[in-house]
Amino acid sequence: MSALKTILYFSLFKYPLTRTEIFQFSNNTNQKEINSEIDLLLEKGVIFNFDGFYVDVNDPDRVERRLKGNEMARNIMPKAIKVSKKIAKFPYVKGVCLSGALSKGFYDDDGDFDFFIITKPNRLWIARTLLVLYKKIFLFNSKKYFCVNYFVSTDKLEIPEKNIFTATEIVTLIPLYGKETFEAFQVANTWSDPYFPNKPVTKTSTIRNTEKSSFSKLIQKTFNGSFGLTFDKFLQKLTLKKWVKKFKHLAKEDFDIAMKSTRHVSKHHPQNFQRKVITRLDERYKDIVKQYNLKLPEEHA
Repeated sequence: MSALKTILYFSLFKYPLTRTEIFQFSNNTNQKEINSEIDLLLEKGVIFNFDGFYVDVNDPDRVERRLKGNEMARNIMPKAIKVSKKIAKFPYVKGVCLSGALSKGFYDDDGDFDFFIITKPNRLWIARTLLVLYKKIFLFNSKKYFCVNYFVSTDKLEIPEKNIFTATEIVTLIPLYGKETFEAFQVANTWSDPYFPNKPVTKTSTIRNTEKSSFSKLIQKTFNGSFGLTFDKFLQKLTLKKWVKKFKHLAKEDFDIAMKSTRHVSKHHPQNFQRKVITRLDERYKDIVKQYNLKLPEEHA
């Protein structure tokens, strides 16, 4: 039931899929089998077809919502690229990618620009702090066009949480700056390939190089030595202490994933969206199994 699993996943985001997209985001490499499964699901009334878009609820408005969101994404993309250029100029930033809904071609009035940022080793927390300060001071803490909530460093590019959510986020990243850095990231995360063997490999030929301003170069020169390493560790401990106090309602298991704060990773996902999606997906699996007597394996965060 590879096609159904794919439809169910994207349905959590109210996002209908075409047959081509269902194939690309499934783990079955046989297009004919995917089409046969879709036809069977339609026949059983498990899914619905609205103008070539497939969804598991009888709601044609979702197609209209998707098409409107696709158009808004195309219109807003130049602005997102412009913001990414600014981020790429910050000290110690080695790569900038778009993530979230926009990286999947969707944007609406409640949307924002989510950026996945790759930094130089042992300077992640300096880079992060400078970007957050810029957002707070010059953007009045607005997150709409400047959401920098996920950082990794080049010395540990592999994403440790291996599940359908993280795999989807990896293969839909839109790399904008740092060609060699992103290519290294791809190599480090080939574990995601079996989830989507039909998804075209992300092209890297159009990725721009990160060029630093004179001010950024000066900051890097200032913090390149042992003082910079000490300061980076200080910022990590300071941030972690603040988060532990602020998000004490989170269970340790959730905090360690959603607010991961190591020498190589900084995540700021207080809603723990990853776990919520996986939980909702498993619940939907169970509903389908019970209603239509189908068998689908559970996913895990």
